[in-house]
Amino acid sequence: MTSTGFTKHAQDGKARSGVIQTARGDIRTPAFMPVGTAATVKAMMPESVASTGADILLGNTYHLMLRPTAERIAKLGGLHKFMNWDKPILTDSGGFQVMSLAGLRKLTERGVTFKSHIDGSKHEITPERSMEIQELLGSDIVMCFDECPALPADRDRIASSMRMSMRWAKRSREAFGDRPGHMLFGIQQGGLEEDFRKESAEALREIGFDGYAVGGLAVGEGQEAMFSTLDFSTDMLPEDKPRYLMGVGKPDDIVGAVARGIDMMDCVLPSRSGRTGQVFTRMGVLNIKNARHMDDPRPLDENCSCPACQNYSRAYLHHVFRSQEIISSMLLTWHNLQYYQDIMAGMREAIAAGRFTQWQADFHAGRAQGDIDPL
Repeated sequence: MTSTGFTKHAQDGKARSGVIQTARGDIRTPAFMPVGTAATVKAMMPESVASTGADILLGNTYHLMLRPTAERIAKLGGLHKFMNWDKPILTDSGGFQVMSLAGLRKLTERGVTFKSHIDGSKHEITPERSMEIQELLGSDIVMCFDECPALPADRDRIASSMRMSMRWAKRSREAFGDRPGHMLFGIQQGGLEEDFRKESAEALREIGFDGYAVGGLAVGEGQEAMFSTLDFSTDMLPEDKPRYLMGVGKPDDIVGAVARGIDMMDCVLPSRSGRTGQVFTRMGVLNIKNARHMDDPRPLDENCSCPACQNYSRAYLHHVFRSQEIISSMLLTWHNLQYYQDIMAGMREAIAAGRFTQWQADFHAGRAQGDIDPL
């Protein structure tokens, strides 16, 4: 079995580049993980996702345990075989989705009981059950089970939630056991509070994990508060382990997170935006449904290598979006995912060359100039 680990190759300021070694291949960092919620990145073939430069996908424990069930996926050979993706997969613990169910769930020290959003059936996730589900799925990077309170919240609520998450982290570690070739990540909690983040990080380091996530951000606090929290919380995590910011985000969120020492991110934004006609480019964001694109023979981004930019005009993409053709979701999602992976490749190269600060300035300047003028 191939050994797992993390090697940092270069650092420029707090920004790091390196490689996470897994049994199914290397993950180049900084890394962006496209989200394959239900064993698919919506509107994309797995080989198309790989062609953008993605080294790893994220799978969703909550959705997969309900449908088609983790047990069924295990019988069919595991998640990689099931969805035809032979590279690494990280699975979340199910905690965030369960917490978002609000009135459909009940939280205790043991875990969470909830009603399925699909058919109302009753289920329970505990730290032990979360580890079992993720093992059945066969994920390469497993997340410990935690609670993520919505912000804003008062200090007492944040503290009690964080401390229970740390108890759950210990139970997750014990239930995970010794699984060569697989990694377990702990999740730092504590809201926007520096003292709680420190307490959480110390608890996680004492337990010991293969990687450490910053959880509980990108839940409505805004970019300024998120960056302020990352300014101190990332430094609390081990230097020699990968750091994962969960659920982020917009392109400038990602660049700002890497500048503050983050190695991995995931978000549904590029794929969800593609399906709704929102397109990310080096010159900012455009909306393909706008009439200004109706007669435009130019590509979305002349510097992009994706099929949407290489083979189709803005006029065509406008037409198929307005006509609600499936190819619209396919092409715009492909473009957005390519753009995100191009950002990651650009940052890795800039960090290695010691010019990350200049790369950042060029990135923001490009996006600030806005879309090309209409014809």
